[in-house]
Formats: sequence, structure tokens, C-alpha cells
Amino acid sequence: MINLILFGKPGSGKGTQAEFVKQKYDLVHISTGDVFRYNISKNTDLGVLAKSYMDKGDLVPDEVTIKMLEAEVEKFNDAKGFIFDGFPRTTTQAKILDDFLDSKRMSISMTIALEVDEGLLIDRLINRGRDSGRADDQDRSKIQNRFDEYNNKTAPLISFYKNQNKFYEIDGVGEINDISSRIFETIDNNIK
Repeated sequence: MINLILFGKPGSGKGTQAEFVKQKYDLVHISTGDVFRYNISKNTDLGVLAKSYMDKGDLVPDEVTIKMLEAEVEKFNDAKGFIFDGFPRTTTQAKILDDFLDSKRMSISMTIALEVDEGLLIDRLINRGRDSGRADDQDRSKIQNRFDEYNNKTAPLISFYKNQNKFYEIDGVGEINDISSRIFETIDNNIK
């Protein structure tokens, strides 16, 4: 079983690469954003609870987020593995995820971080915002805010996974297929 976490700042190509990895290794892609949207749109108990926090402008507590992810993992008992995208975002969440996976006799195989210069990412996001109409991709200060959030909260996960010998950086610049090849090579060479 292969269980991966994809890291990267907004615009680094996580979603695009997750699709390629999912197809090549026949994995289930679990995006926290998608899980939240699904639970909220279906008015599940967890979705209603999450929305109550979001409506107040608060962050959804870790316990609610992990319960949603646990429910998602439970749907796929026969999965060959999972790609976690957007979770964990903090070391506390990483420990919670490790404990949950351990209870299922699973573990994180590796974490892959797509590294891209922030200047290039800003250009990518501005272009994406122009094409998609996403407001959060059209404002440089909002983009910088998202980078700061990533640097402050998610970057400490690097040490957490390095200490477990499960952290790999991939150059996230270049043609999409070249980036995918680098990811595939890293997975193939490092999964036991």
C-alpha cells in the first residue's frame, strides 16, 4: 500500500500532479477541500458542524477535519493507497493522521513537496485567476497571505517528516510531464 502526502504552496501544481499519481498507482485522492465541499453540500452532520465554524470566520477544528477524512478513508477499504492533498497542514494534524492510519494498520509512505519560487507562483496564480475568475488568485496581497500561512503552519511539517525519513522535495518547475516523471521516479526509488 502506498500512502502519500502532497505538499506545495498555492499554485505549485499539487492538484494536477495528484491526478497523474492517482492514475499511475491506482490510488484514492483525498483533497480536504473536496471533502469539506461534499460534506457541506450534503448537509452531513460533520458538514453542518464545519460550516458553523466557517460562517463565523473560524478555522474548522482538527477533530472535525480528521473525522471527515476518517469517514472518507473508511469508504475505500479495498484501496491500494491514498494521496492526501491539503492535509495535514500542521504537525498536530500530522500526528493525528499517523495515529488514525496506525489504527488501520497503515502509515504514510512518503511526503512529496513541489518546490517552486514564490515569484513564479504569483505569476501562475494571477494567470489562473484571470482564466478561472477565482478572486483569491487575482490579488497579490491575498496570494502572499496564503504563502505566509503555508510558511508558518505547513513548513514545520518538513522537519516532522524528515525525522521519519519520509520527506522528498521535487522541482516543481518545467513541463507538467517532466514534473510527473520526477515524482514517479522518486516514488519508484523510495517505496519499500
